[in-house]
Amino acid sequence: MAFFIILTTAATLNANGKTDIESTQQAAEALKPIAGEAAFLLFSLGIIGTGLLAVPVLAGSAAYALGEVRNWKVGLEHAFGEAKPFYLTIAAAVFAGLGVVLLPIDPIKALIWSAVLNGVIVVPIIGFMMIVASRREIMGEFTAAPWQRVLGWLTLAVMAAAAVGMFVLM
Repeated sequence: MAFFIILTTAATLNANGKTDIESTQQAAEALKPIAGEAAFLLFSLGIIGTGLLAVPVLAGSAAYALGEVRNWKVGLEHAFGEAKPFYLTIAAAVFAGLGVVLLPIDPIKALIWSAVLNGVIVVPIIGFMMIVASRREIMGEFTAAPWQRVLGWLTLAVMAAAAVGMFVLM
């Protein structure tokens, strides 16, 4: 999904000289050369569709992660009564997401800062994953192969350089 967002942004916004979008209205208006009068409808449907995809995934992943850490019974195959904390975590995550929408936060800046935060947070996560994936006493027969380790550490180096470069450019 991120690849196609980047691709369509380049094909519409950047191609039309719009490189400083400060509102969702400006982003929708930039689609007019391609979508005509349907630009706002198309943009709205895209945002709603993305939300309908993202909200369950994010809420579910939060519930799975918390449930695994807390050793709860997790999984959508369980009835509510069997996995009550798991389902309540999903509900809490959905309502937290709805609460964020109600805050007076500029959505474009929120998207930018969430991407910045993800780019910074991923560096130590990749590092810890590589440490775990490289240790036979943890992973057993599923220990990362030498070429996988090289790719993983290379990914870490690229992401770290990107995070540092981002702060230098800001």
